[in-house]
Amino acid sequence: MSLKKASIIIILILLVDQISKIYIKTHFQLSETIKVFTWFKIHFIENDGMAWGTKLSDFFTFISDKSAKLILTLFRIVAVTCIGFWLIDVTKKKKSKTLIFAIAIIFAGALGNILDSVFYGLLFGESNMQIATFLPEGGGYADIFYGKVVDMLYFPIWSGVLPEWLPIIGGKYFSFFDPVFNVADVAISTGIGILIVFNKKAFKDGSKTEIPHQELHNNQA
Repeated sequence: MSLKKASIIIILILLVDQISKIYIKTHFQLSETIKVFTWFKIHFIENDGMAWGTKLSDFFTFISDKSAKLILTLFRIVAVTCIGFWLIDVTKKKKSKTLIFAIAIIFAGALGNILDSVFYGLLFGESNMQIATFLPEGGGYADIFYGKVVDMLYFPIWSGVLPEWLPIIGGKYFSFFDPVFNVADVAISTGIGILIVFNKKAFKDGSKTEIPHQELHNNQA
């Protein structure tokens, strides 16, 4: 797969991700929910930290929430830059299509969430108890690098009390699947999943090995 094709995939994912986030941000109040199916809802939340809403300050209590947010955003920028260079490298070396595709969608997902973290605080107003406005006159809800990631995809597939006969968790309330995420998260998770499940295929050299002319002649003799 060429870098041009990989770039098209990245642009398509970014468009779907950002259009969906901008729509949610400008049409929903924070925590507003719309039921699509019993097992699928659009539920608007904003993620100020890492996966599942975790923050660096949860682990390092001496770091303030604001400093933790800045460190996380800068780390994401460095990480996505490294992934970008990796993508360029594997396309130049004509590695497998599986590897290039996986890296491309991981890069797109990571970049999509970085755009939220870096710019959304400047571009949008507050969503709490109101629908946010784009480019509000009084300025956005946060400074550059302090934006929140918009999440909206929620799949509460099953919830209920588990059977008593199950060890440890029996008789307790359980729900699956609780996390709320976005298109960028789906891209990152899918790319990582491809690298894990199709590891051998992904890291197999995609370039064809040319047989020297003399060796080919000897084999035919």
